[in-house]
Amino acid sequence: MSLLPRIRRFVFVLPLIIAAMPLYLRAAAKAPAEDKTPETDTLVLNNGDTLHGRLVQEVNGAVTFHSHPLGDLTIKWEKIRELHATEDYAVFDKTVKTHGKKGRNLPTGTIDVANGTVTVHPANQQPAPIPVKNAEFIMDRAELDKQLNHEPGFFTGWNGAATAGATLVTATQNQYAVSGSVGLVRVVPTVTWLDSRNRTSADFSGSFGKITQPAFTSGGVFTPASVTKSSISHFDAERDEYFSPRFFVLGQTAFDHNYGQDLNLQQIYGAGVGWTALKTQKQEADLKATMQYEKQDFISGTSSGNQNLIGSTFAAYYLLKLKLVTLTQELQFVPAYNNERAYSAQETDTFAFPAYKNFGLSVGTLDSYLNDPPSTEPPTRRNSFEFTMGLTYAFKSKY
Repeated sequence: MSLLPRIRRFVFVLPLIIAAMPLYLRAAAKAPAEDKTPETDTLVLNNGDTLHGRLVQEVNGAVTFHSHPLGDLTIKWEKIRELHATEDYAVFDKTVKTHGKKGRNLPTGTIDVANGTVTVHPANQQPAPIPVKNAEFIMDRAELDKQLNHEPGFFTGWNGAATAGATLVTATQNQYAVSGSVGLVRVVPTVTWLDSRNRTSADFSGSFGKITQPAFTSGGVFTPASVTKSSISHFDAERDEYFSPRFFVLGQTAFDHNYGQDLNLQQIYGAGVGWTALKTQKQEADLKATMQYEKQDFISGTSSGNQNLIGSTFAAYYLLKLKLVTLTQELQFVPAYNNERAYSAQETDTFAFPAYKNFGLSVGTLDSYLNDPPSTEPPTRRNSFEFTMGLTYAFKSKY
């Protein structure tokens, strides 16, 4: 058979394959994966119902139990009469401090829960009974080893969100504006039941807009075309190394551009210390202070405006997680010691509202103050305020 008919046949069949591919992928996605979780554990509810499956974990009084027909179930301790797990688990007693890698010393073994007591059966040791009310976390030995002795790869363990928004107006004046932001953070270990060893974060936000007015003649007076634009962007990165559950040392860098304040680029490179003043399941508050080198370059390019500074950043960070909204707030004051007039300040507030799965909506403000912009005509305002609203996609760690 010659090659040409084969090519014709392939060209004829190829569109059919392409057309059928989405149907195949959709069917494959809907096909339930076979659940191979061994049903070796038993959970008895207060009403006498018995579930067979596998204990996943317990966090702050909520037990996650996997059953083949029902999937993952979350049940409070007060609804459980008995629990028997045949794999090796570790139990964190909230009355015993287990900072950092001291979690290695936790007794691990099979566990039994009855009469308000969690009993761990370590190999070749006496059972270790713990009151249910003190069992803050329960996790299997494999997960404990992964979090204690391993580090996530560079592209894993990240949590955060990306937001995008846009505005377009076509009328006597043409106007458009786009904005976006990405915020990522990785805390190691990636679980709340071990104290943090390090934290890496990176944030970018930017907005750009333009208003164009066409030229026109009115009453014999010619008005030329005009263009008004706005451009604000910010990037920062930080690395924290914890030497206790609350105190850490940090290194950071930040870059800012603000067309409205005549700021072409502000660069900051610094190091300092931080303190976690508040940390719960729903809230966290950090205080930070650094020593840094700062360079300011202004769009006007005046030699008197561009400068090299030695200063600090004093910052407060607050995070509040509620069921229907997450609030993130950061305040910064940046003084310069070799030029007392060259100080700046910034406040960032973001409200994120979950909507469907990883998607949500966010509303945010960015208020910045620059005390030493160069003299320009028209005069440059020292304060800049930005309001943004957009669609948000949340990144959740799978490590």
